Amino acid sequence: MAPIQALSDTSSIPALLKQNPLFVFALEYEATEAFAHVDPLFVGIGKVNAAYKLTKRIAEQRPGIIINLGSAGSNSFDRGAVVCCTKFIQRDMDVRALGFAKYETPLSGQAPVLEYGLPVNGLQHGICGTGDSFETEHKTDDYNVIDMEAYPLAWIAKEENIPFLCLKYISDGADGQAAEEWSVSVHLAAQALKQTIDQLTESLTIKTS
Repeated sequence: MAPIQALSDTSSIPALLKQNPLFVFALEYEATEAFAHVDPLFVGIGKVNAAYKLTKRIAEQRPGIIINLGSAGSNSFDRGAVVCCTKFIQRDMDVRALGFAKYETPLSGQAPVLEYGLPVNGLQHGICGTGDSFETEHKTDDYNVIDMEAYPLAWIAKEENIPFLCLKYISDGADGQAAEEWSVSVHLAAQALKQTIDQLTESLTIKTS
C-alpha cells in the first residue's frame, strides 16, 4: 500500500484517535482480534440496527470521532481495495411516485446525496449506497460502493457534529457471485483495514470539518 497523505490546517488523525474514538463495524467477522484493543461497537446488519446501536452509544458516551470500518461490494473498485467514502445514498429510498427525487427522504429538507466524512488522500474515494438488501445485480452509476449500514452512521455523525471516517474493504463485486465472494473474503477485511488505520495514525493530518 502506498503512503497515505492528507494535509489540513486544523487537526490530525493521531489527535482525533486520542479523543475517545469509536470504531464501528457491522459484524465481528470484519474486525476479528485485529481491533480487539479498541473495544469496537458492533451494530449488526441493516440501517435500523446501525442507527439504534450508534445512537445508544453516543447517549452513553459521546465519541470524539466515529470510524466506520467494514466490508462492501463494488463493481468499480478492485477486490481487496480499501476505499474512503465521503458521500452516502439510501439506495432503497425511492418516493418518486409522489414527486420526490430518487433517494430523497420526503419532507426531510436534505439532498439525496449525504456528503459527510473525512477524505483521505492516497486512498480511492467512493459514493456508498446503503440499503437493507444484499445487492447482487448492481447496475447503476449513482453509487459505486454498496453496504447496509454506512448511511445512518454518517447521518447521525453529521447531526451530532462528530467527525466521521468511513473506510470500506471491497469484498465482492455486487454481482451474481457476491454472496460466495463475500463469504470467502470478509475475514480478510480486518487486516487490510487495520493496516490502513495504522498508516493514518502514524502519518496523516486531515480536516475535521
